[in-house]
Amino acid sequence: MFFASSAKPIDENLKNFVDEIEAQSPSLSVLTARQFRYSLRQTPVELNIKEPRQFNVLEEFIIRAAIEFQPPPTEDELASVLGLDSVFIKTTTATLRSLQTLSPTSPLTVTPEGRSFYEKGSVPQPPYPIQINAITDPLSDKITFQSESLNETVINLPDLADFITIDNTIADIASLPLEKIQKSIQTSGLALHVPEEGKIVTSCKVLASTQKIWRKISLFVIFDALEDKLSIKIRNGKQILESASNWLEVLHNEGKISLQALCKLSTEAINFEREAILKQKNTEIEARLEKIRQKALEIATKASDEIDKSKVLGDAVQLRDGQISQVFLEVLNSAKSQVIIYSPWVNQAVVNEKFLTLLQKLANRGVWILIGHGIARRQEDEDKPIPSEIEKKLRAIKTPDGLPSVQVFWLGDSHVKEVIVDKEIHLCGSHNWLSYRGDYLPRGESVYKVTIPHQVQEAYEFLANRFQNHAQYLWQNALENRDYKLAVETLCVWGALGMEDIALKEIQQKNWLELLPVWSNVALQGLKSKNIQADSAIFKTALSLLNLVSIEEDFIELLQQGWRKVIGAIAINHPETALNLLSDEVWEQFIRLKIVQESDSRNDFILYRP
Repeated sequence: MFFASSAKPIDENLKNFVDEIEAQSPSLSVLTARQFRYSLRQTPVELNIKEPRQFNVLEEFIIRAAIEFQPPPTEDELASVLGLDSVFIKTTTATLRSLQTLSPTSPLTVTPEGRSFYEKGSVPQPPYPIQINAITDPLSDKITFQSESLNETVINLPDLADFITIDNTIADIASLPLEKIQKSIQTSGLALHVPEEGKIVTSCKVLASTQKIWRKISLFVIFDALEDKLSIKIRNGKQILESASNWLEVLHNEGKISLQALCKLSTEAINFEREAILKQKNTEIEARLEKIRQKALEIATKASDEIDKSKVLGDAVQLRDGQISQVFLEVLNSAKSQVIIYSPWVNQAVVNEKFLTLLQKLANRGVWILIGHGIARRQEDEDKPIPSEIEKKLRAIKTPDGLPSVQVFWLGDSHVKEVIVDKEIHLCGSHNWLSYRGDYLPRGESVYKVTIPHQVQEAYEFLANRFQNHAQYLWQNALENRDYKLAVETLCVWGALGMEDIALKEIQQKNWLELLPVWSNVALQGLKSKNIQADSAIFKTALSLLNLVSIEEDFIELLQQGWRKVIGAIAINHPETALNLLSDEVWEQFIRLKIVQESDSRNDFILYRP
């Protein structure tokens, strides 16, 4: 909550609800809340219901005989077979005929309805009446049914119909198709029409004239700073009336209702509140980061004068307007292994050819780039989704070995604007990194460049966790659909996060050996950026999987190329480490899979690597 409820047009009885709404999320602020009354229509009706009961033994035998005997027997013939007085048979068949289970003719003939009931082991009973109430709700445009009648009450509140045109046309219940009545009864939760159990509403009759019943509702106008969006919610107590809320939002967007008249909220007041809320949000971010900076300076003051405090403790430097874009590009250019960017929006104002060229330059030297975007809670609700041509250009940036170096995903539900480079530099603040250049129209934005290690680590863990969760989601989809492209994306995200060991473990456990060449290229990117050490145990694990691969595999050529490059990359600076990886068992697999020739020696392979 950003401002006190007392400063807004909020009814006294709704202040607790306002507090509850604003407590749900720090991004929500209720601008106004007002109570109204509106009228329902209540009509007493009588339903006729037919439902089955279990067969008795004689009924079951008679129906079975009528179905199975050829030709079908008469009542007298059946009485003779059973050794019973024909009176018993005729009394029972008369009951079955009255229930339309047997046809009225002789010999005994089962009706289609009778066959249906026989299959269920039951016979219908005579219909019986029951009285309930039909409730017509003009806000939801629905008819519901309930057993108890609504009580008339006097409600001294403004009538919503005085502000909004509500269709109070009384539905003629008697003229409604029976199917519609049956469906409404089912959706009302009354166990009166249950076809699967044979319980059927056969008719509906209006018993008395319709009554007007007043009900109390509450209207809330809510601003969501996260989505920069205004919404209207209608509530009955704590229950949100979704259809009514959506209807009012449509009317408001079309200019057919006035919030000024409805709840004393002018357009000027809305804009003022919106700007104030967004400004306060940015102020809170700056205050938090200023606190970080002050804390860092306090620690630095206490440290020994002989220690280079800026290198050990880091700092938090404030940047404004034109400085932001310049430092952003400088920080990106400094990347050695990893760049993570979260920007609510992405457009060509920033992601132009110059920016794409910079990202390709980073990819060429082994840097992974993860881009998250989205502000809405659902992707389909985004007002400004990433243009498809921009996403396509970003995804076209490849590593020298053909892997997608840039991974761009909708993660959504976040207003954060952050950049983290090599887990060493954190840029955060009010600047939209990928949708506003900031070098042509200063608008009072500020950003902090943070190098305080534990603060950078905290920010990294938060964003990395979001990408890791998304990678797990992609991997599950890839497994379920055996989607190779999705699997490659997942491996690249894992590689970007330094989780090559997780990637290898999943490949092994799911026996998806086709991905081994992809993994070797992911590892190669890690070696180039020095994100993976040459003596990492992960390479021995990967080499141990070669005995699972057949020389006949379609991907064998890619696997051969991958391992030649990986061993070569290790051998450049660490020839002994590379030689140690090529144990007798591994060398045997290299020869079997034709990664090397039989005439090659391990030393020559290391010294004269292709």
